[in-house]
Amino acid sequence: MQDAAARVKNFDEVPLGYSPETAKLEASRCIQCKDPKCIAGCPVEIDIPAFIRLIEEGHFVESARKLKEANSLPAICGRVCPQEDQCETACILGNKGEPVAIGRLERFAADYERESGEMVLPAKPVRKGTKVAVVGAGPAGLTCAGDLVKAGYGVTVFEALHKPGGVLVYGIPEFRLPKKIVDAEVDYLRGLGVEFVTDAVVGRYHTVDELFSMGYSAVFIGIGAGAPRYMGIPGENLNGILSSNEFLTRVNLMKGYLFPEYDTPVPVCKKVAVIGGGNTAMDSARTALRLGAEEVRIIYRRSRAEMPARDEEIEHGVEEGVVIDFLAAPTRYLGDPDGRVRAAECIRMELGEPDESGRRRPVPIDGSEFTIEVGTVIVGIGTTANPLLPSLTPGLETNRKSYIIADPDAGRTSKDGVWAGGDIVTGAATVIEAMGAGKRAAQDIDNYLSSGGTGTPRG
Repeated sequence: MQDAAARVKNFDEVPLGYSPETAKLEASRCIQCKDPKCIAGCPVEIDIPAFIRLIEEGHFVESARKLKEANSLPAICGRVCPQEDQCETACILGNKGEPVAIGRLERFAADYERESGEMVLPAKPVRKGTKVAVVGAGPAGLTCAGDLVKAGYGVTVFEALHKPGGVLVYGIPEFRLPKKIVDAEVDYLRGLGVEFVTDAVVGRYHTVDELFSMGYSAVFIGIGAGAPRYMGIPGENLNGILSSNEFLTRVNLMKGYLFPEYDTPVPVCKKVAVIGGGNTAMDSARTALRLGAEEVRIIYRRSRAEMPARDEEIEHGVEEGVVIDFLAAPTRYLGDPDGRVRAAECIRMELGEPDESGRRRPVPIDGSEFTIEVGTVIVGIGTTANPLLPSLTPGLETNRKSYIIADPDAGRTSKDGVWAGGDIVTGAATVIEAMGAGKRAAQDIDNYLSSGGTGTPRG
């Protein structure tokens, strides 16, 4: 990987990837279990031993094609999915040592195929003459669209932003997931026959019921959970305080990191505080360093053991100079006469009994208040559902937090002919979990339409 001192000054990818020799060596560690638990640990059920065996044999392009039988986005998954908590944690070798590096091998195979120029589209199936609309071009929507088009359906993806990818393009920094990788995966889906309509906010541009009247027989909703959350503490409306959503969107989708080529303003002062402990908070902190901040401090209310960000991302951030203030939380922000944030008042915490998340609840310690000087605050404490589409779709049931209620095994909602999956159902989760939801929904949509379902909405 890039040296920390060098990479903090650029937005190039941090891990450099395997060479063919290293990939074959790592693949040779797989013992080809008769009952491979790793497949069950994969939300999209990739035949992991098969694609690894092909790498070991030197059949790199064939390995990528084996991956794509189950996963249309392997170059993305190989970079951002938490394999250490899924397929790799089920690897038998992990019982006594290091598991096989399944994620890095997945990335290698996908990259090799793309860079070799040997990417070949599978034979297109006979079209069924039935159309499906997918709302949202994030991981769930892209996966659902890919599986449905390969099953012979005409698929149109409606995306609110000007570029497909969802969180893959607006939320994940270039140094973790280069945009050219997302573009290539989207182009692969286009090659399969998926049509993309951008700048299309379903609910305003078209309603879900209008999609049915336009000839679509089923609708999948994968709009994510992109509305920002704030803490609601005093001073939070001061200038210089923004959500991680806004910060990362400016930098990633709007190319703020390429200033002055792209003149997108990104407010970063010398001293930056990031609130939260997940991957988004860590992405924000590492991005702020690359944009010239001299001191970046993450303020996280629990301990290292409870921090939800991936271990690798935390380690990379610390190597680059991010300071993590554990067991602390802001209580209010102080501003200067011009209305800009100048300081954050915080309090120390201790861990009490577990809360609904299963993690120990942080409890404030009386008399432990302290103040830090700060010029920019990025709030990365999670996201919530945007209620626009659900509120404008009669018959679509949601819970009290505006998340769509859907069958977790098939994605069916309360509205006939409508499925949903990903963060708009579960709340913020991983890319691969959203992809798994899209895959399950595609299977059920196929079953539904093949058995005569028409997608007629309830009156």
